Amino acid sequence: MNLSGLSLRDLEYVVAVAEESHFGRAAERCNVSQPTLSVQVRKLEEALGLVLFERGNRRVMLTPAGQVIVRQARTVLAEAQRLLVLASEGRGAPLTGRLVLAAIQTLGPYLFPLVLRSLRQEFPLLALALSEARTAEILEGLRDGRIDAALLSLPVPSSGLTLSPLFVEPFLLACPADHALARGGALRARDIAGPDLLLLDEGNCLRDQTVAACGAGSAAGRHATSLETLRSMVAAGAGYTLLPALAVPTSPDPSGLTVTRGFDVDGPGRTIALAWRASDPRGAGLSHLAAFFRAHAPTGTAACRDDGAPRPPRARRDSVADPV
Repeated sequence: MNLSGLSLRDLEYVVAVAEESHFGRAAERCNVSQPTLSVQVRKLEEALGLVLFERGNRRVMLTPAGQVIVRQARTVLAEAQRLLVLASEGRGAPLTGRLVLAAIQTLGPYLFPLVLRSLRQEFPLLALALSEARTAEILEGLRDGRIDAALLSLPVPSSGLTLSPLFVEPFLLACPADHALARGGALRARDIAGPDLLLLDEGNCLRDQTVAACGAGSAAGRHATSLETLRSMVAAGAGYTLLPALAVPTSPDPSGLTVTRGFDVDGPGRTIALAWRASDPRGAGLSHLAAFFRAHAPTGTAACRDDGAPRPPRARRDSVADPV
């Protein structure tokens, strides 16, 4: 016998006979005729090669083999019922179960702490597994199923993916307090295309966006492996850099070594989007997750509309520290 010949309905018949100790009452309980139930139980016995019931004139009793089979049948039926419950929960809730959510390394450490409490309240049945990586690694994980959804900076290759823009995050200039760029009028992106521009290592999307924003050569300046290292290099007087707004503290540098400045109205920035596989059957729930991130766009960013167009930015407290 193989699984194709095993019916959950037949298991229900066997369990009913075992609990009722009577074929007639078992048939009534299962809403079938007694001959139908009897025939199906007999077929199951033949398929298993076992006698499950000792049949008497007034009573039906389980054989030792039948006791083992009925015990397992109850387990199989309980798990089948659990499958139906899980499916029902999945239809009734936006997202349930385990979800691997990744973010690019220049975003995750700054965004996750701002939204996790609200995220858990909005999706109480969601078991989140958070991770951070570079864009290329995240895209590979999305496509091979190791990652379910990801927070990325656009543009990215969209083949096989659904991309839902969330918010636009501006870039701010971080420079030494005694640098010429620390003071002056309106700051434009092209003003920072110089030899003192510090960049992240190759493979970071922020590096490419910085180069594109200011028109600098890709080899310009020195390189660092993380935003925190860039910040330390600026404080050490090694040069200046662009930082995403969420990575900039809302209060001035207490050491007085660095200054953070915003750009003019056409200043550089990046669009953050939620990405998931277009084939994922949880598409509606993941769209709900994207709507959550838009509704909770952090201060200082501009939440996107559903069509991807940015709304006006939410004001943030100025983090510029004008040197004395």
